[in-house]
Amino acid sequence: MRALVWTAPERMEMQEQPEPAPTASEVVIRVAYAGICGSELSGYLGHNALRTPPLVMGHEFAGEIVETGRDVTGFETGDAVTVNPLTYCGHCRTCRLGLTQLCPERRLVGAHRPGAFAEYVSIPAFLVHKLPDGMSLRTGALTEPVGVGVRIGALAGEVAGESALIIGAGPIGLLALQALKLAGAERIFIADLDPERLAMGGALGGITFSPAAPGTDVAGQGPDLVEFVKEETAGDGVAVSVDAVGTGGTRSQCVAATRSAGTLILSGLHEETSAMPAAAIIRQELTVRGSFAYAATDFAQGLDQLHAGNYRLDPWIVEAPLADGGEWFQRLIHSPGNVSKVLLVPDKN
Repeated sequence: MRALVWTAPERMEMQEQPEPAPTASEVVIRVAYAGICGSELSGYLGHNALRTPPLVMGHEFAGEIVETGRDVTGFETGDAVTVNPLTYCGHCRTCRLGLTQLCPERRLVGAHRPGAFAEYVSIPAFLVHKLPDGMSLRTGALTEPVGVGVRIGALAGEVAGESALIIGAGPIGLLALQALKLAGAERIFIADLDPERLAMGGALGGITFSPAAPGTDVAGQGPDLVEFVKEETAGDGVAVSVDAVGTGGTRSQCVAATRSAGTLILSGLHEETSAMPAAAIIRQELTVRGSFAYAATDFAQGLDQLHAGNYRLDPWIVEAPLADGGEWFQRLIHSPGNVSKVLLVPDKN
């Protein structure tokens, strides 16, 4: 089979590889669509210790089952499916609490085992979800990032009638916006440096803000996000803020823009470590939550919500041949523009 292999920082190449054979508890899936994730962009640059070349990445995908292991039940050849790519043990403390994404034995498809940037991929059957009747494989491939949005929405708590801020209008920021809207947030501010990505946030109902907007002063400073949010909330700040970027600057901005006793959710991982304004967090009694991936229940809920039409990344999705994956990695890193998600298609010429 043909596979897109990450061979070194900023190097991708198409290779011929053996087709996978399922173990007794696995299924083999013919990949129809595989999305590029932001975490894979950092891996591609060599900035992510989770991924080591040579590696077939790809953990956001959908396809059809072409083979089942001898012990697999409930699935048949031809089933249209998507996959929760985070394996878990099912019996540790965090798994018993329903926090399967925090399992100490978790492993990620496309990092610890070959992923979906290939014609075929072999997957443990317990991670596989049949697509609801009528759902396309293209839509099904969005389930994994939607699960991330669902998790952020769950951690935000009661937001009906409240205000919120999201920094970062990439796919996760856009999905978090939709999760908060679905939960009843009244006003959601969204900020990004890229005007085309920011426009997507506006189209999805966000109140947009660009730190790089016209009107910069002679010192080169653009308008201030925190001042804008405070002015728009009568000086209080927002009830919930989401950092979907992950730098010291964006984390600090979220702290400053969140009202006393509010909630800050950290999702972006651009910088693994950064300074945080601890005194402000203490004096405002802020609740700071990390949001990592999704629990198995969040993933399943994401699939249901996607089927119900409550989440979308259209009309900004691009489909591209798998062989063009390296070029799209470069574009998404340097100039993503009005692209919400790139879906690589193994059989597209």
